[in-house]
Amino acid sequence: MSLVDIDREALAWRIAERSAGGNCVEIARAEEFIAVRNSKRPDGAMVLYTQPEFAAFLDGAKKGEFDDLLD
Repeated sequence: MSLVDIDREALAWRIAERSAGGNCVEIARAEEFIAVRNSKRPDGAMVLYTQPEFAAFLDGAKKGEFDDLLD
């Protein structure tokens, strides 16, 4: 599967409850991938991550590994 094969309109996009006025990313399962897009530009670029890649990111986020990137 590639980006070309994915019907982005058919995906069940989700956004975090704590999203500040839509300033967030949306995620959706796309077969064996996790799709990510900008919530303010739903027709813009979409990035696919493997499930292990996304799991590694979530693990790091839960552990606070990226907190220094925030103001």
